[in-house]
Amino acid sequence: MPLSPENRYIPQTSIIMPAYNSGRWIEASIRSVLAQSDANWELLIVDDGSTDNTAEIIATLEDPRIHYFRHARNMGAAVARNEALRRARGKYIAFLDSDDVWAPNKLEKQIAFMEQHGYAFTYADYKIMHEDSTLTGKILHMPASLNYHQYLRNTAIGCLTVVIDRSQTGDFLMPNIKSSHDMALWLLIMKRGFQAYAIPECLASYRLVSTSNTAKKYKAAKDVWRVYRNVEHLSVCYSAFCFCGYAIHAILKRL
Repeated sequence: MPLSPENRYIPQTSIIMPAYNSGRWIEASIRSVLAQSDANWELLIVDDGSTDNTAEIIATLEDPRIHYFRHARNMGAAVARNEALRRARGKYIAFLDSDDVWAPNKLEKQIAFMEQHGYAFTYADYKIMHEDSTLTGKILHMPASLNYHQYLRNTAIGCLTVVIDRSQTGDFLMPNIKSSHDMALWLLIMKRGFQAYAIPECLASYRLVSTSNTAKKYKAAKDVWRVYRNVEHLSVCYSAFCFCGYAIHAILKRL
């Protein structure tokens, strides 16, 4: 059972985890948080109307730092993440989807990196794994840094690796769009004047799930275009210029 808001301690890091019919993988995701060498965190899980055994699995993993909230119906990942963001109390905000996992020293290393350099927005390299948790052997290596215009042409940042220092950026919510809302949020923060920096280490593993939006390459490309035009309100010409860069980097990423 979650602690009531008035009884919750203030953690250093709030971890945002949306979940929808995640019964196959969510235990591994939660256990990767429980295994963190930095124990000063809270995990905010928002069950977005799951119809499988997601809730039952979460209930077996009792820890006072885990807070579970449930939507009566499916409202989308952006709404679920924003529910968690509104409840988050940590200085640092980290993101982890319910089918991905972290390395045990992920928070410790990344937050130390941020504090050493004074960075507000960081990300990391990550491994790719199959649905059955076996690794593909592929590691996605990130560019050392990205600003707003660079990120428009290279959407390399993996949501599962991001940590943001809210004491620098101020509060934020994800734009309420069906998909690519993480991309839209990174752009929002960058427009506030913050560059994103990579810690040059592999700190997470991303699961290739056949039903995920990103597994559908054509749909992912359409979503990026919609962010350009409908969220960032870029001109058609500049959107096309950025999209060419996005497409080249997407192809290179999959080679």
